Amino acid sequence: MPWPGAAAEVGTLLAAILPVFLLIFLGTALKRSGFLGEAFWEAAERLTYFVLLPCLLVATLAAAPLAGLRLWSLMAALVAALLVMAALLAALRPRLDAWLGLDGAGFGSLFQSALRSNTYIGLAAAGGLHGEAGLAAAAVAVGAIVPLVNLLSVAALARHGGNGERPDPSAVAGSILRNPLILACLLGILLNAGGLGLPPLLGPMLEILGRGALPLGLLAVGAGLAFGGLRVHGRSLALAGGLKLLLLPALTALACWALGLSGTAAAVAILFNGLPTATSSYILARRMGGDAELMAGIIAVQTAAAMVTLPLVLALLA
Repeated sequence: MPWPGAAAEVGTLLAAILPVFLLIFLGTALKRSGFLGEAFWEAAERLTYFVLLPCLLVATLAAAPLAGLRLWSLMAALVAALLVMAALLAALRPRLDAWLGLDGAGFGSLFQSALRSNTYIGLAAAGGLHGEAGLAAAAVAVGAIVPLVNLLSVAALARHGGNGERPDPSAVAGSILRNPLILACLLGILLNAGGLGLPPLLGPMLEILGRGALPLGLLAVGAGLAFGGLRVHGRSLALAGGLKLLLLPALTALACWALGLSGTAAAVAILFNGLPTATSSYILARRMGGDAELMAGIIAVQTAAAMVTLPLVLALLA
């Protein structure tokens, strides 16, 4: 792509993506000001995750024109790139530990930071860039990657984490199957495939609730950012950012090319695997013996850096 054209494309992408990050940092400012009180943020996050976001996913997928999205190719591109990244990290672990001075807990946090994506940012950016078709493709992406990255992250932390906890495989499988986002995606796709769409009365209610998911979710993302201790883990933070924000979307673009996937579906696949890591990664690291301080720094740095990397990656690869 010629640079003048690329510059214009970056400008268009920035105009669509920057409002998403402005909402995130508004959440950071509101949390630090104490305007809404500490209890508000935990309640807001729970409401968004368990009610509002599932409503958005059901409403979007039930009414979306999924036939033209090449769903299986979209999911295959996402999954292939994630599996390659996981295998690469596992193979390079001894060298990474030596270079970065990581212990098992640190590697577990680095591992999940290279795979997990912030769903709220992805849905908001996909809708802003590609409208209803982008939002539908993003909802499919959520259904494809959430089970896989949760399974891989739990396995890595169970193997390398510092508390020695080994979760019961049946409990892990059960938590994944009960995940509200996965259940919402399945329900939305079933309603769509069955030609039922959104039912009267209930459908409009789901649509109204779903409209609140992204603004509230993005504010909660900002409220959860922690910028303390960034100097301690400089090289680890830089590597985590490069892996998640640059290498993983490049692997995804390669997978899209191999599968002949293009257009909105390819752009959303690259977008989703180029997102900063999910804020819930911190909770998982803390509970399963990962390096929680490193994880908090990675989340903050990746979220801030993605303001720059996402438009560039999408302009050059999508």
